Amino acid sequence: QVQLVESGGGVVQSGGSLRLSCAASERVAMLYMGWYRQAPGNQRELVARISNGGRTTYADSVKGRFTISRDKNTVYLEMNSLKVEDTAVYYCNGLLFGNDYWGRGTQVTVSS
Repeated sequence: QVQLVESGGGVVQSGGSLRLSCAASERVAMLYMGWYRQAPGNQRELVARISNGGRTTYADSVKGRFTISRDKNTVYLEMNSLKVEDTAVYYCNGLLFGNDYWGRGTQVTVSS
């Protein structure tokens, strides 16, 4: 079974930065890896995604502020200029052999 483990969440003031990490327990490179987030009462939304070839996709709300990067089956999300609206549980996601795998999530709280 593929397991994804996130780390790096925490509390930060507006304008600050955090770096999230996610490691997958799988040797075969995942087709895509990415980050989703969900705030209480809201739907889960895509934050950023990166393919095994390095192609990236970002939500409009984070373009220019967040950067996704990848080292095989470890994915990172560098978050800069954080806003209160970024507060959510962030989930790591990976796609392998047609199946989606999810981490348990890590809380990111941005205070004003």
